Amino acid sequence: MNATTARWLNKVPEVTLSFWVIKVMSTTVGETGADFLAVDAGFGAGWTSIGMALLLAAALLCQLRSKAYTPWIYWLTVVLVSIVGTQITDILTDQLDVSLYTSTALFSALLAINFLVWYRVERNLSIRQIVTPRREWFYWTTVLCSFALGTAAGDLATEALGLGFTLGAVIFGGLIAATLVAWRLGLNTVLAFWIAYILTRPFGASLGDLLTQAKTYGGLGMGATWTSALFLCVIVLLVAVAQISVGNRKTLTQ
Repeated sequence: MNATTARWLNKVPEVTLSFWVIKVMSTTVGETGADFLAVDAGFGAGWTSIGMALLLAAALLCQLRSKAYTPWIYWLTVVLVSIVGTQITDILTDQLDVSLYTSTALFSALLAINFLVWYRVERNLSIRQIVTPRREWFYWTTVLCSFALGTAAGDLATEALGLGFTLGAVIFGGLIAATLVAWRLGLNTVLAFWIAYILTRPFGASLGDLLTQAKTYGGLGMGATWTSALFLCVIVLLVAVAQISVGNRKTLTQ
């Protein structure tokens, strides 16, 4: 099996600028989309959570059954994980009265445990080596934990600590930039990736709140409907380009 064939067997995309743009927008859609479905569309947190969980299960099944990276399946799963991750945190906070400090600590612990078990079993946390079903399960549980943690941490920073949406987005964006600089200076690539990946969630959540919340609450007042629609259009466009690119590459290798 040559290097080109092996690369197609990896179940996640190459980490490029497009990857990070879609990732941030997916995290923002997770925040705005959950709010739109639960509040604007009137489904409520309970029905939204059930419906999104079922859709996520279906998308994840398709992702796990696919033989190679398929952009539209992968990114659909990411968007649904983002929405479900947001709903998990919102239910804990709004319906079960769990403190954001507690939920942030809980999801941090779950994420750390997941990384520890993944590394002890596979001895490798690189997303360039997601080539077995077990590694893919570890990958998606990590993604779900990171989205739930990011939502809790983002709400903790912007609401509980009173930083506000703008300052929250600036702080988390600055931390991502600092991670990039550290990587350029020699920080381990796998470690840098996961730090940035985790930070994009609270950054996207803060950005989503900044765009959608009313001006009286420190937002720009765009609303969840228009923000979700705009970001989804950009995501669909970028994913379509990626899907076409994958198709062309497969044709060339046949």
